Amino acid sequence: MRKEDSVSEPILRKADDLSAAISPDLMRQAKRMGYSDRQLANIWNSTEDEIRQLRKTLEVEAVYKTVDTCAAEFEAYTPYHYSTYETENEAVRSDRPKIMILGGGPNRIGQGIEFDYCCCHASFALREDGYETIMVNSNPETVSTDYDTSDKLYFEPLTVEDVCNICDIERPDGVIVQFGGQTPLKLALPLAAAGVPIIGTDPSDIDLAEDRERFGRLNESLGVLQPPNGTATSVDEALEIARRIGYPVLVRPSYVLGGRAMVIIYDDEMLISYMDQAVSASPDHPILVDRFLEGAVELDVDAISDDDMCVIGGIMQHIERAGIHSGDSACVIPPTSVGQEVLERVREQTVALAGALNVCGLMNIQFAIQGNDVYVLEVNPRASRTVPFVSKAIGHPLAKIAARCMVGKSLESQGFTSEVIPTHMSVKEAVLPFIKFPGVDVLLGPEMRSTGEVMGISDSFGESFAKSQDSAGSDLPTEGAVFLTVDDAQKPAAVAIARSLIEMSFTIAATEGTAAHLADHDIDSRLVPKINSGERPHSLDLVKSDEFVLLINIPRGKASNLDDRKIRRAALNYGIPYTTTIEGATAAVEGIEARRTRAYTVKALQDYHTPQESTEAREGP
Repeated sequence: MRKEDSVSEPILRKADDLSAAISPDLMRQAKRMGYSDRQLANIWNSTEDEIRQLRKTLEVEAVYKTVDTCAAEFEAYTPYHYSTYETENEAVRSDRPKIMILGGGPNRIGQGIEFDYCCCHASFALREDGYETIMVNSNPETVSTDYDTSDKLYFEPLTVEDVCNICDIERPDGVIVQFGGQTPLKLALPLAAAGVPIIGTDPSDIDLAEDRERFGRLNESLGVLQPPNGTATSVDEALEIARRIGYPVLVRPSYVLGGRAMVIIYDDEMLISYMDQAVSASPDHPILVDRFLEGAVELDVDAISDDDMCVIGGIMQHIERAGIHSGDSACVIPPTSVGQEVLERVREQTVALAGALNVCGLMNIQFAIQGNDVYVLEVNPRASRTVPFVSKAIGHPLAKIAARCMVGKSLESQGFTSEVIPTHMSVKEAVLPFIKFPGVDVLLGPEMRSTGEVMGISDSFGESFAKSQDSAGSDLPTEGAVFLTVDDAQKPAAVAIARSLIEMSFTIAATEGTAAHLADHDIDSRLVPKINSGERPHSLDLVKSDEFVLLINIPRGKASNLDDRKIRRAALNYGIPYTTTIEGATAAVEGIEARRTRAYTVKALQDYHTPQESTEAREGP
């Protein structure tokens, strides 16, 4: 037997009577070996809370060491701590009022630097106001873990155990969970149950927004529309809901990050095969099933509330069709094609939901507009990944304002009492990592793929969109041949796009079905053989030969044709700009027209926010 096995054997033994079986030495040995309270609870037939209480009774508690940034040559004063189960504690608590901010943890697809931006701005604002700020995060690549961002940094995982251990040492006056995305938000209820003083929106109200049944009843009481929906914990329940509300349906686990395991389902077969994946992604929470609103326009709204009023920070219109994750969709502020009557209803419903959820701080709502109907898709009483974009677009630091609301400062005292509607156009575009993943289809959907975002600003939508594409590494062309291939349902909309391109002296190439439809509308195009036609050069050959300057490939339905997938991937590999939605193609045409007719205007960001550049338009209630 190895020495390690003999040492760990007592730890791994089941214990029926914890208080009698677990000695302080055994508990300390387990913690020094890296076992979490949750692991020990599983091993010893107990609960995480019981293990924590036993550990405190046995006086086995974490201590914190300071990172020696001077390599022992000089005394280090860097307030940068990590935990261990030794004897001496180097973290010294001060008597200053203190606020702890929980970061986002490791960066991964679905949770990016936007949440770190919010955490940093909260820390900056509260430090300016005299609070000692304490950051808890475990990602060395972020600004929040720079030693000078906060007064103290605890380089620790975002778990209930680790946060509670730090609170035992620091005893903060308040803990902020709203700025780090879904990772700290999931800790809100268990931390509150453990006695941690969560400030901002109450954890029970945060949970209400995630609980589909309770949230549905709330919307009903407010007269707010939701797509027909239900919650399922089994395949049979999911099938019953889908058949009742009708396909296609959007299914996803609750409490997941970046739309993980979110899929548009078109039939029973797809739904059955999906359920195993969804349940494994979020085993402790039900699966959400919504009627998918085809052809809808999506809006994102960021707002801030204090105890007295709710003020909208920005209303963003998604450029791509509904069904693409908000983190992947390009968006524009202010909206370009939504009527004022609809926008007024969006504003009214935002304020009503903020009041009903008792929001204190930031809130994000996603709406779908289908005809004249306004549907609420999702409400997140927390910071969203659009906060940095909106803040730059309107010239107000939303995260700083929200942090001050959480510690009791009113919106009125901060001078932010009305929605700012800029006269300039701001476009956010996602940066996608597909080039790093050979063979992955570039088609976007409800599961987030982007790893960052860029922004274009101008006085026109076309120029702003073109700037955003350039920044994202997908320069729009000004001349050449465009390859157009679209699904039957999208062919009528493709006619206007093709005609606009020809008016700008582009030539059009198309596959057989698209070319025939264009010909029916007196639009000439070059016929391109499909990959499996037996003719050469076929469409993939021509893409690889750099024959085209832009690919417009718009599939539809439950599966993308294999030929289309190969063509899209080749466009990516050979650096050809591409779009996979009619809305994206329409925006690209406007961007191309702007590039052809005028040179880019360049202004400092601050110059867009002079008093004459924006209008204070909507007073909060």
